[in-house]
Amino acid sequence: MTANGSFATDIQAIRKRAREHLEQGAVTSNYGSDVETSIRLLNEVVATEIVCILRYRYHAIAATGIASESVKEEFEEHAREEEQHLIWVAERINQLGGKPNLNPEGLSQRSASEYVEGNDLVDMIKENLVAERIAVETYRDMVRYFADKDPTTRVILERVLAQEEEHANDMQDLLSAHEGMQPAAH
Repeated sequence: MTANGSFATDIQAIRKRAREHLEQGAVTSNYGSDVETSIRLLNEVVATEIVCILRYRYHAIAATGIASESVKEEFEEHAREEEQHLIWVAERINQLGGKPNLNPEGLSQRSASEYVEGNDLVDMIKENLVAERIAVETYRDMVRYFADKDPTTRVILERVLAQEEEHANDMQDLLSAHEGMQPAAH
């Protein structure tokens, strides 16, 4: 940007800088955030998504009761979508020159959400709603953090956030539909 606000670029300078530090890949001199901080935050997202995948998959398998089949299908769909989030974010970490932390050791400490099994179908729905609300709040904060410092990461997180909000809405709808039904715990 120039002093008067118009866009101007020195293409020769950009070409010169592009030849420097090739080992940094997509991270160029105008990357607006701290790369290590970005990778750390994104690895927290990776851990959160893994915990969500595991919780949804467990719930899809363990849910019982006469009304459980459609809920199990919803849990499984959410598990697949959470897995896609994991892949998007892990790929972004790689683009930033980092290493996605998929190590199960310490996973629950790195994750914003918790792995809670629940005692019955309604508990499972509630635990998933709680986890989605945690994800929504933390991902909104991350979107604000990355803002224009790292627009690519912000866009990825906005995409994830939109699905997490949809998941929260789905869980709220399921809770409203099933709260009066308490299937027997197994």
